[in-house]
Amino acid sequence: MTDDASAQAAAGTAEGQGPVEIDEELARHLENKREELFEKFEIADAFPPEVLEEAEERTEGVQQEIEDELDEREDLRDLTTWTTDPVDAQDFDDAISIRENEETFTLWVHIADVTHYVHPESAMWAEAVERGNTVYLPAYTIHMLPPTLAETVCSLVPEEDRLAHTVEMELDKEHLSYESIDIYKSVIHSNERLTYTQTEDRLEEPDADLHDEISLVFDVADRMHEQRKEDGSLVLNPRRDRAHTIIEECMLKANKAVTHELMWNRGVEAMYRVHPQPTPDEWDKALVEIQDLDGVSIPGEAWDDPRKAVNATLEQAPGRQLGKIQWAVMKVMPRAKYMSDPFGGHHALNFDIYGHFTSPIRRLSDLINHWIVYTNDVPEDLAALCSRASDKQKAAEQCEREYKGFLQEVGLDPDAVNNRGIEVVDDPDEE
Repeated sequence: MTDDASAQAAAGTAEGQGPVEIDEELARHLENKREELFEKFEIADAFPPEVLEEAEERTEGVQQEIEDELDEREDLRDLTTWTTDPVDAQDFDDAISIRENEETFTLWVHIADVTHYVHPESAMWAEAVERGNTVYLPAYTIHMLPPTLAETVCSLVPEEDRLAHTVEMELDKEHLSYESIDIYKSVIHSNERLTYTQTEDRLEEPDADLHDEISLVFDVADRMHEQRKEDGSLVLNPRRDRAHTIIEECMLKANKAVTHELMWNRGVEAMYRVHPQPTPDEWDKALVEIQDLDGVSIPGEAWDDPRKAVNATLEQAPGRQLGKIQWAVMKVMPRAKYMSDPFGGHHALNFDIYGHFTSPIRRLSDLINHWIVYTNDVPEDLAALCSRASDKQKAAEQCEREYKGFLQEVGLDPDAVNNRGIEVVDDPDEE
């Protein structure tokens, strides 16, 4: 690519466009609106001093603490490992490794070992229960745990040892089914931190570092993606790039593996993710609405399975109609909930049993499941914790929806604000 072409391509990216510029008066309006929404949805922005102090204390003496842990953990520092995140990510809480064997693939998903630092006796745990999850507003984040934790000891930064909770999966080459699942505490050493764009570039460059590993894991992830669709998993965003496919499928595979281990091998309660299905009448309503869209046609053979019908339609529909198709489906979808009883399964994913494990820095459910996996002990108030996590997620989603609506009211594009951030200036350029 020529320098001119590179410059032109960069100009179309969020980094190339730069932040959305606003004046001080509008910045005050946004701040006031956030405070109003935080009060309405009972969302705490600032952390109590004792929580911040505890977080600071846990980030001291990091390397010595890791050295002290080596005898009690699997040492995976020689295993080729890398992270993949958005360009503006501040913490990297998941990493992957892969190896091809004669009859299997070994896939490792490494998650930052948050529960080593945040446990039920800590102030940070109590605060996480209070908050329930991280809340993401365009250009503004309200964290579940103190950011200093996510940006230091719980960030799998490259070229440094870190404590992790690893899900090691042996996958049959033909069907990608689990031959074995092993979940354990580990010490890892990430070779590199990649963005999604860099991952795409590595796939295109045969001589680039990690090209072989990334190509292998994409081939496996792509097969997992197609397999899920064939099995009836709903895929509302069918046009993702290869980097997103890798991360999404690997995380789903790890979450499912952990849930399988907890339910079938240990028979313990956990924070399972249960997603009820719409009634047949609700599905029919959604499909008729989709069929009536201009330029959209549901393939005749797909009508018997609504999820497969939506998948097939999204793949063929013009881009301008994707949002309307997705909205028609979302309107009839019941809300997913966290429950200690997994039965009923996850309708959208078409998984009999499912739960979260891969994001303990931002979701209470994952934090608690990490603790259950490690201790094989279930909190006495698990049912109440499930209800709280469900309620806080609902509040976060409603808060985000209302804040985006307000941004539109004051003439700002929520997507542009989210992707590019905001800068307060004396005389903002016109957007």
